[in-house]
Amino acid sequence: MGAQLRVYKRRIRSVTATKKITKAMEMIAASRVVKAQRKVAASAPYATELTRAVTAVGTGSNTKHPLTTEAETATRSAVLLLTSDRGLAGAFNSNGIKAAEQLTARLEAEGKEVDTYIVGRRGLAHYNFRERKVVESWSGFTDEPTYADAKKVAGPLIEAIEKETADGGVDELHIVYTEFVSMMTQTAIDGRLLPLRLEEVAEEAPKGEILPLYEFEPSAEDVLDALLPRYVESRIYNALLQSAASKHAATRRAMKSATDNAGDLITSLSRLANAARQAEITQEISEIVGGSAALADATAGSDK
Repeated sequence: MGAQLRVYKRRIRSVTATKKITKAMEMIAASRVVKAQRKVAASAPYATELTRAVTAVGTGSNTKHPLTTEAETATRSAVLLLTSDRGLAGAFNSNGIKAAEQLTARLEAEGKEVDTYIVGRRGLAHYNFRERKVVESWSGFTDEPTYADAKKVAGPLIEAIEKETADGGVDELHIVYTEFVSMMTQTAIDGRLLPLRLEEVAEEAPKGEILPLYEFEPSAEDVLDALLPRYVESRIYNALLQSAASKHAATRRAMKSATDNAGDLITSLSRLANAARQAEITQEISEIVGGSAALADATAGSDK
């Protein structure tokens, strides 16, 4: 019984230490998700207005440009997957990877060749383990992305969309990331960045709103050339911020669950330890009573 009690006490100490760690991680994630939410809210208006400006230019001109013009026969697509560098975030990374794989399967079913770009060590590890080709990857900034990080990611993608497919370019650019809906809800979604669907943007605009009219100087094509990198960078930056906020929220939820489970396990182990201690005390009392009775019997026998 004494050995069993020591085992329970050792496990209680171990689980208590783990509980302290998960509680600290929960508090850290809770503080980070608030900052990430503010950054998402701050970046959204810029991305929205830039998209509207591109839409206005695209609808106001007949210029064929990779930003607004779809290829007659798309044969190659690029998919950008946003994951995290660290785990301990529940199903955050697995949901994003699953969405990317479904998108890739859908594009391949349409007869398109898919080039995969990945942000985050978790996504890269998944693809490397399954020996799937990754054109380029980035890591080290998923918890707190900056606009400079978005520019670094957008550079190769812009080059690919500007190239001819015969030279290794792509006709479409898709992105898969986790949208931050609330502290309890984060949804993995996929969307097409390029070419921009002008009809969908027009539908999202408030009813009755009229897009501004522009005069292009020197030309609409030059304006679109200047807007292309800004548009891609802003959309990727917003997606990186959404993904970071979602990851922190998922980590907070996972660590809270781990902390609660550790508390339940400590309670259960404490009960088992108390039961083992009571059994040990009972056994000691029984041994004392039995020894006393045996001694009494021996003394009575000697007196006779």
